[in-house]
Amino acid sequence: MAKVKAHVSEAKKSKVKELAELMKKKTVMVVSVKGLPSAQFQDIKKKLRAKAKIQVVKKSLVNFALDHCGMKELHDLVPYVDDSTAMLFSDHDAFEISGILASEKSPSKAKAGQIAPFDIEVKAGPTELIPGPDISALSAVGLAPKVENGKIAVMKDKVILQEGKTVTEAVASIMAKLDIIPFEVGLEPIAAFDGDDKKVYANIVIDKEAVTAELENAFARAVPFAVEINYPCAETIDFILGKASIQEGVITRIITGEPEPEAAVEETPVEEVKEEVKEEKPAESAAGLASLFG
Repeated sequence: MAKVKAHVSEAKKSKVKELAELMKKKTVMVVSVKGLPSAQFQDIKKKLRAKAKIQVVKKSLVNFALDHCGMKELHDLVPYVDDSTAMLFSDHDAFEISGILASEKSPSKAKAGQIAPFDIEVKAGPTELIPGPDISALSAVGLAPKVENGKIAVMKDKVILQEGKTVTEAVASIMAKLDIIPFEVGLEPIAAFDGDDKKVYANIVIDKEAVTAELENAFARAVPFAVEINYPCAETIDFILGKASIQEGVITRIITGEPEPEAAVEETPVEEVKEEVKEEKPAESAAGLASLFG
């Protein structure tokens, strides 16, 4: 019995052809659009227009295009595609795009089912809520409400949801009433194919605040270490020259037999840097310097 071929519309064929062509870009990225409002999605697309193209396409069409794009390595993206994802195509580096997406997030009210990104605490103090059913609602999540000056006040600080716990309807409702907005929404990178490396990279979400803090810490550790080993650069040259001046004075007094000055210079910038170097182990300082320069 002859097999009956499934009819594929011209529109679907055209879309698969378009996707296969876009997959020749340097970066092919799967991004999550779960919980992202349509208006914000369109706004992000508009802002990224010069650097990337984003399309929401049915999973079946994306998988078909990945399987038939002529690049077998791209097939490794298939497991990351589902009904809550979109495809992003760009000639720019995947980590550059991920950094841009990280900066294009907006505050979002809590919804039941979400996972708390950190401990969510309600501080003691007055609220704008008027006495009524909200007193019971506040008590239900562990808060201690009291009526003061015609409004409800919270009497004690209280963590109403611990980091990693699931948001309930009751907690989400209270956070909305108290104008607590603990979440951010945006396009979340899931995995990306690098056309230069011919590899798929997962876990490419960039935390800009954490990276900045890490770089600042590395810099703070690298500067005193660089001064200690006399590595000259714009950030260390003043310290190195100051240290050299002090050492020159010591050598001069040794050669000439001059007595030590009664009032030694204290707390100079160079001495502060040297003191910091003493507190850090050389190996740790070297690690900091290595982190700073890649």
